[in-house]
Amino acid sequence: MEVSTELILEALWETLYMVSISLLFGGILGMVLGIILVVTRKGHILENRWIFSLLNPIVNILRSIPFIILLVAIIPFTRLIVGTSIGTTAAIVPLVLHIGPYISRLVENSLLEVDEGIVEAAQSMGATPLQIIGKFLLPEAFPSLVLSITTATIGLIGATAMAGAIGGGGLGDVAISYGYQRFSTITIFVTVVILVVVVQGVQSVGNVLERKIRRA
Repeated sequence: MEVSTELILEALWETLYMVSISLLFGGILGMVLGIILVVTRKGHILENRWIFSLLNPIVNILRSIPFIILLVAIIPFTRLIVGTSIGTTAAIVPLVLHIGPYISRLVENSLLEVDEGIVEAAQSMGATPLQIIGKFLLPEAFPSLVLSITTATIGLIGATAMAGAIGGGGLGDVAISYGYQRFSTITIFVTVVILVVVVQGVQSVGNVLERKIRRA
């Protein structure tokens, strides 16, 4: 059985919707967590052993849970937040909880690549911790952060495909419902090709932006 072009386009729109909204909220969550993990570690500008020791394992635990299990495990929480556990909007809740900790580690790695001398120079000029973060750490790490967000976006696209396993909508749902369950090889092929094109497009845009920022 072949699916219509309209159905494929609708599924593509649902995938882009899930990716964009999840990336927005997951990116905010991940950025905040990543910055806190960096500045509260030993020897940094806001060293706090208790906060770091609490936050670090929480991020590790969330990152260690496979997304397909997370989808099912937080169904009550998802239903509490959006009123349902099925559908495209419902899938955004586990997607945010999945990508947020992942982005936090990418942000942490990017910020830790910044030369310590830059932080020391900022401190010697009397910069406050917020000024150091906003005017020194983040600008210096920006090219690396762009690649990190690109990597996270690609991972998020793959996660939205898995969301289709529980009726989350998108291309993954079409591939499972119309491709796998109805033995339509062409449907699976089409969805795979579209996902590959989207991923390649995201990676290309990320690479171009990173190069332009480094040359600026």
